[in-house]
Amino acid sequence: MREIAFIKQNKEKWLELEEVISNKIEKTPDEIANLHIQIMNDLSYAQSFYPKSNVVPYLNKLAKSSYGKIYHTKKQTKNIFVSFFLEKVPLLLYKHRKYMYISFAVFFIFFFIGLLSTFNDENFARQILGNGYVDQTLENIEKGDALAVYKGGSTWGSFIGIFNNNLRVGLNMFLSGLFIGIGTGYYIMVNGIMVAVFQAFFYQNNSLLDSLKGIWIHGTYEIFAMVIEAGCGYIIGASILFPGALKRLESFKRGLREAFFIFLSTIPFTFVAAFLEGYVTRLYNKMPAFICVFIILFCLASISYYYLIFPYKVAKKQQVV
Repeated sequence: MREIAFIKQNKEKWLELEEVISNKIEKTPDEIANLHIQIMNDLSYAQSFYPKSNVVPYLNKLAKSSYGKIYHTKKQTKNIFVSFFLEKVPLLLYKHRKYMYISFAVFFIFFFIGLLSTFNDENFARQILGNGYVDQTLENIEKGDALAVYKGGSTWGSFIGIFNNNLRVGLNMFLSGLFIGIGTGYYIMVNGIMVAVFQAFFYQNNSLLDSLKGIWIHGTYEIFAMVIEAGCGYIIGASILFPGALKRLESFKRGLREAFFIFLSTIPFTFVAAFLEGYVTRLYNKMPAFICVFIILFCLASISYYYLIFPYKVAKKQQVV
């Protein structure tokens, strides 16, 4: 779009916001917030396509003034915690949705590679999972309790240890983005293959149903959150490689900050996954199958909605293009 056409198309709302800032007209807090978001989108567009134009400093000044109007004079009625999870993170997810899709694509590519490798090489599972784990699990399968390994230790100790481990893995996914996303790609490759090998191994030993019932009680949140955390790593990598109209350092700082906010949103899911693994997974063969299925489907539906559907709803409500 030509700059003249861009200005003509958006000039009306810019003038409207000027009048709001100067108190010539009144708007509700939500209406002012929506105008501010639109101005921020226009500023981002102008920085990308007309970086040397006078419209950039104009919009930047307008955005700062509207920010002050919203956040310095508006009575704080929203809970910061609620606003973070129900507005800030969804809008960031919408903004960076392509990196989330890339993360899922990479995960499933290596997942299928793991499946094919396991089915075509009888020693592949041992190379990935280790001889100790494979031998112990085969012994457990013979005893009729395929997932007995998850019953070891106390529930509390297991819960804390698992949460600590999963949080560390998530941090690795996130921070590996500092290596222009290559480190993140490595971690998602390893985990995608490992998940596939795990499931293929149980299938080969006629225990697939047991593994599906048990593992995915906690694995649904755990693996999904891991893929989102990898997406955060890609955001960081892209901010370094593709700064656009911004200076590379400024682009990096913005990408790191926004990726970190998304990463923080995965921690509650990681926490619940650790709780389920420590307290519920060990009961998989004592619970009716429909309860296991209900837990798995509820987890899948809730986390899929939050990360894949809800961002679109929030963006539509906030009129973000």
